[in-house]
Amino acid sequence: MRFDILTIFPGFFDSVLDYGILKRAQVTGQVQVARHDLRDFTHDRHRTVDDRPFGGGEGMVLKAEPIFDAFESLGLSAKEQRDTSRETVIMLSAQGRPFSQSMAHELAGMDRVVILCGRYEGIDERVNEMLCDREVSIGDYVLSGGELAAAILVDAVVRLLPGALGNPDSARFESFGAEDVAEESMTTDGVPRATHGSGGLLEYPHYTRPAEFRGVPIPEALMSGNHEVIKRWRRRMSLEKTLRNRPDLLEKATLTDDDERTLRKLRAGIRGAMEQEM
Repeated sequence: MRFDILTIFPGFFDSVLDYGILKRAQVTGQVQVARHDLRDFTHDRHRTVDDRPFGGGEGMVLKAEPIFDAFESLGLSAKEQRDTSRETVIMLSAQGRPFSQSMAHELAGMDRVVILCGRYEGIDERVNEMLCDREVSIGDYVLSGGELAAAILVDAVVRLLPGALGNPDSARFESFGAEDVAEESMTTDGVPRATHGSGGLLEYPHYTRPAEFRGVPIPEALMSGNHEVIKRWRRRMSLEKTLRNRPDLLEKATLTDDDERTLRKLRAGIRGAMEQEM
């Protein structure tokens, strides 16, 4: 798989790509990450990549010309042909479609992903209309530029590639996990996973040695040795954490009748705690 990142700060990615999974994937040849400096595609002595917006307003806008020249140097398929070429072009923008784990899985199936990092007030919209397949945002906030977002996107995608992680199931049975692993609730050594995969829920809490730390023991269920007890505990904790931190995910999650009963009890407990505080 190949990533091409178009940016005015190519050096930003030096440290990001030199550690952990991203470094290993590059060393083994699973992934190539090329960085392209947009200033190399300018035609004036000041290497100007931005200009004032038409109609007035604050800030500067990245110009279309150097971006088009940079794209043409990459030898990409035409936009209308990319559905069959396994290539895609992404413009990172605060106005884009939210990045998600499902999108990461989709991108992991591509052969080539080109990422355009925005800067300043934005990018000439003709770039989006004529060159890009999708406009993507990593969250409802504004960054100084798209470089951080690009690093996040690359990391999220690369870890999904076969062989990138030490244990291939690590990317399947986790928060925002796919629903198609619902029946694989046990590892090969019989240790229970988060029952039904995560089914779109947040993952349950984890603990490690020592069993008691500063007077706080791990949950009793995890010491029971009973796989069914552990499995039920993990599912309940997954539901509880999702209800507390991301209740919006419950609307689309795969829930059983037992899950629904557990959620009713959890909600009742939350209401009772709130009434006591009042």
